[in-house]
Amino acid sequence: MRRVEIDPITRLEGHGKITIFLDDDGSVANAYLQIPELRGFEKFVEGIPVEEIPRIMPRICGVCPAAHHMAAGKAVDAVYKADIPSVAKKLRELYYMAHFIHSHAAHFYALAAPDFVLGPDAPKASRNVLGLIEKVGLEIGGEVLKQRAASQHIQILVGGRATHPVWNIPGGVTKALTAEKRDEILELSKGQLEFSLFGLKLFSDIVLKNKEYLDLITGDVFEQVTNYMGLVDENNKVNFYHGKVRVVDPEGNEILKYSEPEYLDHIAEHVEPYTYLKFPYLKDRGWNGFVEGMGTSLYQANPLPRFNAADGMATPKADEEYQKLFDTLGGKPCHKLMANHWARLVEMVYSAERMIELISDEEITDPNVRIIPSTTPKEGVGIVEAPRGTLTHHYWTDENGIVTKANLIVGTTNNNASISMAVKKAAEKLIKPGGEVTDGLLNMVEMAFRLYDPCFSCATHSLPGQMPLVVEIKSPDGELLNKISR
Repeated sequence: MRRVEIDPITRLEGHGKITIFLDDDGSVANAYLQIPELRGFEKFVEGIPVEEIPRIMPRICGVCPAAHHMAAGKAVDAVYKADIPSVAKKLRELYYMAHFIHSHAAHFYALAAPDFVLGPDAPKASRNVLGLIEKVGLEIGGEVLKQRAASQHIQILVGGRATHPVWNIPGGVTKALTAEKRDEILELSKGQLEFSLFGLKLFSDIVLKNKEYLDLITGDVFEQVTNYMGLVDENNKVNFYHGKVRVVDPEGNEILKYSEPEYLDHIAEHVEPYTYLKFPYLKDRGWNGFVEGMGTSLYQANPLPRFNAADGMATPKADEEYQKLFDTLGGKPCHKLMANHWARLVEMVYSAERMIELISDEEITDPNVRIIPSTTPKEGVGIVEAPRGTLTHHYWTDENGIVTKANLIVGTTNNNASISMAVKKAAEKLIKPGGEVTDGLLNMVEMAFRLYDPCFSCATHSLPGQMPLVVEIKSPDGELLNKISR
């Protein structure tokens, strides 16, 4: 048996490796995605005052700090049973919409687009953001940087910081929005909408009008049939901050809908000994392994699954593009994993439209942005949609508000089993007996995890036992000289 490793895997947040085992004839016997790092924030926060949690949790990741800030903020409000002022909810959502655009733009243009614009078989040295700018031109590259900076600036105007915010506090937020900042954000938001619509046009011109790429999206290499999860509003439309979690089966039938405190009634987590990343599944079905199809207990929770779990988008241009996606790809639910890139761009349009709605709301400058909690703290859950999937924060405290226990189910954690299965299926479809395992082919295997936009840093909380430490000492030409293991 031969072993092929992709170590490290590239263009992601965090660290990981893929190991592919080949039989003697060169066919794939198995493939594993392994995440070797541990963040462990669930243990770090024990013994800390719960009001500090919204300031600590954003440090879990520099890429998606706003997601953890929002989920933690909602969870801490719940610990104190605090129904925060309406304007505070709107300000939090406004801040969060800017974060979504910033995050999705980073993934599409810097991490995913090189595979499409330059091609999966392009030289490794050029499959990056610099190669992308060289191909599409400095003007487009400059606009991407300009609009990502605008997204950051909107977050600073609303909440004081874009990275590692300290704005959410029990009962609301620390500061109101002035009329001057409102006017500035409105103009920036219009630019964000134009930028988001441009991204869809670019995707249409480069990907959808290219038969080879369209065949890649609609083919069976990147396809997986599971259940789908997403946060929806009262009309079952996609929402990133408010609502209930809805789960549909592979045929689109609703099988679950739950509010934040109910998540443990429906979601459980499985542990494997080779990774620090857990494997969530639907609790009432039990863990039935890495299988897809009707009856599986596994689910996906990122942009395309959000679309599958919802009945549409809550803003007009985004809803139009939502319908176009499903019409083009053969209906709903869609099991074509590469469509996540398309869905991500539609979510950017939604975020920009929603930002304009919120900043145009007369209440947005109301100065009453906080209530003072007065109940004894106990337990609370906060759920939002992170760019990478449904994000759950759960905290337990003593009567003095000191955290005694914490549980996080991060967006990428929800998708861990699906990512592992997608990597294995791509390897099986692409690597043929007797064929050469080229760098371009391995890059296409990597595309199977990259389409999820995983953040392996913030998702690693499993403690499966003592992970073996292996030290390999190699010569400059790669010869293994010694191997020491624990």
